[in-house]
Amino acid sequence: MMNYQVVLAINAILIIPIGYAVRFSPTLPEWFRNLFGNVAYETLLILLLLLIVPKMKPIAAAISVCLFSFIIEFSQRSHDPILVAARSNLLGRLILGNGFTWEDFPLYMLGSLVGWAWVLQLRRWVKMEKVE
Repeated sequence: MMNYQVVLAINAILIIPIGYAVRFSPTLPEWFRNLFGNVAYETLLILLLLLIVPKMKPIAAAISVCLFSFIIEFSQRSHDPILVAARSNLLGRLILGNGFTWEDFPLYMLGSLVGWAWVLQLRRWVKMEKVE
């Protein structure tokens, strides 16, 4: 039986290259890149949050990540010099985004739902006694 945190870490490590390969693929349609990219982003954040706070309930992690993503999305409307500077490099743009769009909100909700379901499956897989 594998340790829950090891499984979370392995999944987080695997989702990063897969998510970014799809997000930046020139051959895939934009709608698919946006959908899969947001789902991968939300799932990754849920996995990382549960790695940091392993006793947190998966549903609480999913809701927290979704709300965090909403805040990040709204922050893209701001032209605060600190945020502009943070977005001036690739890592900052990947984390903070660079353009507000209402269309991302349902994708964040879908991504959080998928991430929550993913974690529930992982918990079942490692045979955790109490699955929420």
